[in-house]
Amino acid sequence: MADDNKVAIVKKELPTLQDLVKDVEVYGKHDKLNFLLNQEPPKTWIKGHPYIKKTVTNEQGQRIQIPYPYLPIDKVEYLLRKIFKKYRVEVLREGTSFNGVYVTVRVHYKDPTTDEWDFHDGIGSIQLQTKKGTSPADLQNINNGALSMAFPLAKTLAIKDACDMFGKLFGADLNRDETLGASMDKPILTNEEKENAINDILKSDVEISVEDRMYIERIVEEKETSSYDKVLKMFK
Repeated sequence: MADDNKVAIVKKELPTLQDLVKDVEVYGKHDKLNFLLNQEPPKTWIKGHPYIKKTVTNEQGQRIQIPYPYLPIDKVEYLLRKIFKKYRVEVLREGTSFNGVYVTVRVHYKDPTTDEWDFHDGIGSIQLQTKKGTSPADLQNINNGALSMAFPLAKTLAIKDACDMFGKLFGADLNRDETLGASMDKPILTNEEKENAINDILKSDVEISVEDRMYIERIVEEKETSSYDKVLKMFK
């Protein structure tokens, strides 16, 4: 698999996007899931819109136009199936507005970290196709089949809009100029885990003075948990 299909992560136990493409099971705490969802999507998944353009600044400081980047719906649906396993799309309402149609949806998904159902809402709209140079205000100008094409497209855009709420992996930041990188909170250790870490230090080859060793052993023996953090800081 090409290198641009990989996502750089800082924790070895986290699934990479390459694993995700194979058939990885998402696991762990909510923080791990959020970290995964805020990785960049593979560059090969991103497409450029054939008609819509976006103005950006190139390396030379020039303002240029490029095709509007987007993540196709098949990739969004693939991620929904692989990460959340169970999801469903509910159409909340639809209608016409100005020269087009709109659809609002609710994407229900089962959170793998809590095993509970949650949802995100989204809205999508698209202009009705008309005869060249005419206005949809006159119904005679609307092309045959325009409505049958417009509503499914609006629904697709609504689904993608709802899924943007998941994070970068679903294409949320493709058209944002300034974003923050994904990071994980430092884990909070229990007293038992801290004590085990201290015992590991005592058994290791780390140089510890006789006085410090006696001090640390006393803290562990007497279960002086309030001093565990102080001991661990000594070896950072």
